[in-house]
Amino acid sequence: MSVVLVVNSGSSSFKYQLIDMQAEVVLASGLVERIGEEVGESRHTVYFSADEGEPAPAARDAKYTRELPIPDHTAGFRVMLDAFAEHGPSLDDHAPTAVGHRVVHGGARFFEPTLISPLVEINIDELSVLAPLHNPGALQGIRAAKADFPDLPHVAVFDTAFHQTLPPAAYTYAIDRTLAEAHRIRRYGFHGTSHKFVSEAAAAFLGRPLEELKQIVFHLGNGASVTAVDGGRSVDTSMGLTPLEGLVMGTRSGDIDPAVLFHLARRANFSIDDLDTLLNKRSGILGLAGVSDMRDVEDGVQRGDAAATLAFEVYLHRLRSYAGAYLAELGGADVISFTAGVGENSPLVRAGALETLGFAGVEIDPERNEARGRGIRVISTDSSRVTVLVVPTNEELEIARQALAAAEA
Repeated sequence: MSVVLVVNSGSSSFKYQLIDMQAEVVLASGLVERIGEEVGESRHTVYFSADEGEPAPAARDAKYTRELPIPDHTAGFRVMLDAFAEHGPSLDDHAPTAVGHRVVHGGARFFEPTLISPLVEINIDELSVLAPLHNPGALQGIRAAKADFPDLPHVAVFDTAFHQTLPPAAYTYAIDRTLAEAHRIRRYGFHGTSHKFVSEAAAAFLGRPLEELKQIVFHLGNGASVTAVDGGRSVDTSMGLTPLEGLVMGTRSGDIDPAVLFHLARRANFSIDDLDTLLNKRSGILGLAGVSDMRDVEDGVQRGDAAATLAFEVYLHRLRSYAGAYLAELGGADVISFTAGVGENSPLVRAGALETLGFAGVEIDPERNEARGRGIRVISTDSSRVTVLVVPTNEELEIARQALAAAEA
């Protein structure tokens, strides 16, 4: 049995999944959070599979919660191991063959899953300047995991790696070239594991070679991005040097005239930190509507709330703008997919994002779009020249696949 432990570490928390790679089913998952606070929390879920590998009803899952001080990631991993030992599944019976780590920023250095060596750790640390909210936490998780699993291969899977195929015209910013090179300023793109998983899953679902398809993938969650995928390769993506650029998001502004920042610095006396907080934490849907959850925005639209309505329209306007741009760049599309929390669950967003694209052969079937479902499903009409799909993402499984492949190479 090949089993992979997937770890996604942040600065004060980490998520994990134990995945049986033969059946590609999750055996257990958990969250250790509020690390470093007075009281931390651990949540551990054990999944009981039904016959023939089918998922069991949720009622059969066993969930365990524990509160205790968790001073650092090393202590957090011990809490995770205690949960496995006490509640299962046994790591003796389901021993991991590799540990896969999600790392947000790999810069231009890492373009494939990478076995973690001391030199790789140094590089991840150096790249923290490009992802100060993400890479340091990932590195803490890596070091804690290596302490508890010293004999296993540890593999870093980078959010930016899928976008290393971007052509120079797509990743280059039009600023002073020498300055950009000195400070590694370019478009990197993010959500790469999700965009890779979804584009490959869409091709497999349609029974068509990935190499033949032109795809647009919308990853719409609290963070959101869209990618143009040509023959399985990312050729353009909305996020840039950081995950701030591009679409309107839950709390992030997405695209904005840089002169707005100069104006606020001069007229409102905003510091660099003030501007960072504004664009990353007080903008997007939250800044416009006062709430960051799309479900609350849609409820506001239904009530006739003017702020919610404007926020929704701004959100859709940005989606359509990118859809049109990527249709032009690809020369048309064969498939458009929606994924992540909003993309998978909001018929209003999906319909609104594509309602003006009839000229490109996009036709949404209203009944299919409104229908709920757990797996991949078609929401376009039978006569639509572009197949529109809802594809549930599974970034942890993609990380596990890549980690196992790298460990066995």
